[in-house]
Amino acid sequence: MRPPGRTRRSLAALLALTTGAAVLTTGTSLAQAADAGDFYTPPAPLPPGANGDVIRAEPSAFHLDPAGLIEFAGDSYRIMYRSTDTHGAPVAVTGTVLVPDTAWSGAGERPLIGYAPGTQGVGDDCAPSKKLELGMEYEGPFVTGLLEQGYAVVVTDYEGLGTPRTHTYVNSASEGHAVLDAVRAAQRLPEVDVPDDGPVALAGYSQGGGASASAAELHPSYAPELDVKGAYAGAPPADLAEVAPGLDGHYAAAFLGYSLLSLDAAYDDIDVRSVLNAEGEAMLAEVAEQCTGEALIAHAFTRSETLTEDGRPLTDYLDEEPYASRVAEQKLGERAPEVPTLVVHSVLDDIVPYAQGRQMAADWCARGATVRMTTSAVPSHVGGMLRAYPEAVSWIGDRFAGESAPDNCDRLR
Repeated sequence: MRPPGRTRRSLAALLALTTGAAVLTTGTSLAQAADAGDFYTPPAPLPPGANGDVIRAEPSAFHLDPAGLIEFAGDSYRIMYRSTDTHGAPVAVTGTVLVPDTAWSGAGERPLIGYAPGTQGVGDDCAPSKKLELGMEYEGPFVTGLLEQGYAVVVTDYEGLGTPRTHTYVNSASEGHAVLDAVRAAQRLPEVDVPDDGPVALAGYSQGGGASASAAELHPSYAPELDVKGAYAGAPPADLAEVAPGLDGHYAAAFLGYSLLSLDAAYDDIDVRSVLNAEGEAMLAEVAEQCTGEALIAHAFTRSETLTEDGRPLTDYLDEEPYASRVAEQKLGERAPEVPTLVVHSVLDDIVPYAQGRQMAADWCARGATVRMTTSAVPSHVGGMLRAYPEAVSWIGDRFAGESAPDNCDRLR
């Protein structure tokens, strides 16, 4: 009998491991995969295919502790799949597919959660697929809670986390595409027990809340074939023009650096470094390699006027072109999701302002969406995350059970 808590491997995975060919590929041979070297380096050019097609996959692990003593009981695969960037160009994105050993006991087929992680950082070592394996992913407990419900979960790394490109942090189109294509990839991965057309829910908090919200907005046009039952968006950074000023001089000032790196990477008409002094260039170079915890400590309370050539705060530039237009492109609430949504946000959130999250929900309501907006009064962004999780799990379960979705748009208009 397999010891409790050990990861079960499919026959295909065991064969791959025992022959030394650890990487399983779709559309390419094992030899081609071996020639590709590191798993996170995409083949060049990308193999032909559709959005969500799996480029390669390999067995991985999901630990809940850095010592590796608590391992997820189920199938775990690291994947690389096709997606599209901000401008619709093809890009390779990585992620993790998790399927629990326990059989699905609910009605119908096993549901799949497209999980959008919160702020990880910009450096390649910050990729959730790497953190999950190392037992260092801070959202691991919530992912575990979903798995314990019997759901399969796919966690995207987003564009540029792990892979060579710069991570397009809080870029709504890129993140929405990555979440939806991760769902497609999980459904197309033959090694795991995920139905290819089964029920889906989207979920995320903070950066992940924005990514989940974007995926819900893009779903009808980008991935209409997916049977999405609902989307949970916790504390979404829905309007970056409202979020950015609060980060200047804040303990989370590094997040402003992440955002500027993202704009610089995604748009040719943005050149952030042209306005920076030597200190600003050094700070941006450091942030580009730092994961969340390290970046928060290293750059806490940094004021951006100390980073620019002209002594103006970086947030001043966001009101000017080309920054203003590019920031406006990220705004959520301009399109109504066609699936029920849950938005949970604390009025005491100290990183992502409550008012702009509520405005997104109100804008969705005005466009005819079914929205449940829950306002909490839990101190801090992290406190709001902990408060939101149980409600989100319950709400997602109700959507899969076919219960009528609650709506309180009358209080938001």
